[in-house]
Amino acid sequence: MSWRTIAWRKTLESTLIPFGAILVGLLLFGVFCAVAGANPFAVYGSIWKSAFGKWSTFQNTLIRAAPLMLSALCTALPARLGLVIIGNEGALVMGGLAAVSIGLAIGTAAPPLMVQIAMGLAGMAAGGIWIAFAGALRHYRAVNETISSLLLNYIAIALLNHLVGGPMRDPSSLNKPSSYPLAAVNMLGTIPGTRVHWGLVYGLIACIIAYVLIQRTTFGFAARTAGGNIRAARIAGLPVGQLTLIICFLAGSCAGLAGMVEVAAVQGSVNESLNVGYGYGGILVAFAARHNPIAAIFMALLVGGILASGGSLQRTHGLPDATVLVFQGLVFLVVLYSDSLYGRFSFFKEKPQLVAPPSPPPSPGQESVIVS
Repeated sequence: MSWRTIAWRKTLESTLIPFGAILVGLLLFGVFCAVAGANPFAVYGSIWKSAFGKWSTFQNTLIRAAPLMLSALCTALPARLGLVIIGNEGALVMGGLAAVSIGLAIGTAAPPLMVQIAMGLAGMAAGGIWIAFAGALRHYRAVNETISSLLLNYIAIALLNHLVGGPMRDPSSLNKPSSYPLAAVNMLGTIPGTRVHWGLVYGLIACIIAYVLIQRTTFGFAARTAGGNIRAARIAGLPVGQLTLIICFLAGSCAGLAGMVEVAAVQGSVNESLNVGYGYGGILVAFAARHNPIAAIFMALLVGGILASGGSLQRTHGLPDATVLVFQGLVFLVVLYSDSLYGRFSFFKEKPQLVAPPSPPPSPGQESVIVS
């Protein structure tokens, strides 16, 4: 079997298994809707119309897909190093807090573009440091990165609630405690002719850069080598600790940028709406995309469409708005289970080629006969 055939079959396997997992998730969600008294096929139709049916509704999907792309990289990048990071929500919240703090501190004293750049850098730095801390605990103190990053989510959310309810609170925000709003000129605008903000472009660029970094650079090769066999990487002299901190910082900076996008393009201030679940949705996107940054773009569109359809399900079928979270959770569980199916189907495996054993060397008497 040629190497091209092997590569084609591996690509087909990595495409069909996640697609099949999503179909199984749809089937289970249909059963859930039927038990809840709704027609599953009507629910599927409503999800499609609300997410992708028209350009106006598709824009709602794109708005939600932007932070999902960025937060997915918070899990996808460390996964190439063999780490399971799920602190996306905490890094997103810290990025939003840092971005608003810088935006309020500068105000209108600088051009809007400079303020937006400063907010972006602040959000990336805050999110990067947040996840790099989990990576440092893993490398230097052998603390499980999954548990530490999960706990960091709760710390970040608690810090958010403390700040917007205390030191950063705008006295005019009565019903929902919020920080002071950003100046209107410092808000991210929308792409001309659409309602979609520029955060979508940030997400696309970040996914492309992440793919090139991991798949096409020496640094990415070193990270993948360490992720494949950390003992061999250390024997080869690779700086595993440095790789861990850099990868975790880059991963967290992407989620921090997602937080900046949310406050500077959607919310306009920091409040509890920043903790809306995009970080947890990014975990689903990363696993469904097999930690491939390019595939994460398409998976973010799918999950963004599911989230965008929540209001429609509530209005049309009488289902709670949180029904889409049930759908998201079912898909996540099925996708996790589908990981166990890789390498089990003979069609996708490399078939060993039968090679005839070499003939034994002739004995000295046979050589003389052959010569004569």
